[in-house]
Amino acid sequence: MLSYLRIPFLASSGIAALASGLLYFKQNELIYPRSFPAGSRTNVPTPAQFGISNAESLELPTSDGETLHAYLVRPSNTSLSKNITILLFHGNAGNIGHRLPIGKVLAGSLGCNVLMLEYRGYGKSTGTPDENGLTIDAQTGLDYIRQRSDLKDTKLVIYGQSLGGAVAIKLVAKNQHHGDIAGVILENTFVSIRKLIPVAIPPAKYLAILCHQYWASEETLPKITTNIPMLFLSGLKDEIVPAEMMKTLYEICNVETKVWRTFENGNHNATVAEPGYFDAIWEFLVQDVQARTSDEKDMNVGSTEVDPEELWS
Repeated sequence: MLSYLRIPFLASSGIAALASGLLYFKQNELIYPRSFPAGSRTNVPTPAQFGISNAESLELPTSDGETLHAYLVRPSNTSLSKNITILLFHGNAGNIGHRLPIGKVLAGSLGCNVLMLEYRGYGKSTGTPDENGLTIDAQTGLDYIRQRSDLKDTKLVIYGQSLGGAVAIKLVAKNQHHGDIAGVILENTFVSIRKLIPVAIPPAKYLAILCHQYWASEETLPKITTNIPMLFLSGLKDEIVPAEMMKTLYEICNVETKVWRTFENGNHNATVAEPGYFDAIWEFLVQDVQARTSDEKDMNVGSTEVDPEELWS
């Protein structure tokens, strides 16, 4: 499973070398490498492959006629269940099945409901990805939770990794005044695609201005002014998105409650395997999302120490 999650932001160094000439005309294929690794468009791992028994496979219709595949993972141990639903947005390659080990920990150990959405053009979802389309997809996932009777009254947390963080920021900015978003988790997210290009594909740095996929989180994040707690998770050895970009997002964030956590050896795709990663999420959920009393903070949690060999075997 480790091989699935260690997916570079742009598919390979060979593509990076060609990117200068292709950036304008083929930038969607570079930014959204949904067929990498090979077979990602057809081979979507299932919950059963990871021993997840309490899960549903869903098909969600979008407002513009696409159909999105998603997994809803529920706590298998009711004694751990929390009144929290996490809407998870994945990175820019692979498919949602590749992130099932993360959903397993969030549901099985932390006791949350987890809706794992697969963007258009990824895995079993129809369509072709672009910024406008993924924005619609994110809203589709949020609206599904709002309309589902067993989820709509839970505390809602939006969680995005890498590109998913940019998707999350844009969604929360649009929906912040609805009153049902109780928290946001961002991991290894960039300030904008245009500013990331010179770092991710140096030969294309002079063509960054031609990029029409903006994902301008540094402009959008400060517009979130309601008090929605935010957790920033930064791998300090991120080789794709400089840790300085995550720090910038943290500093420009205007919410009253914001939490900064770093992982000294965390790289772009394996920060999730670092010791203490899920402990940081659990602490955020019980202290800032659920706002429990100090006596309750040590209760109702499974193991949050994740062995990478077990997680991605």
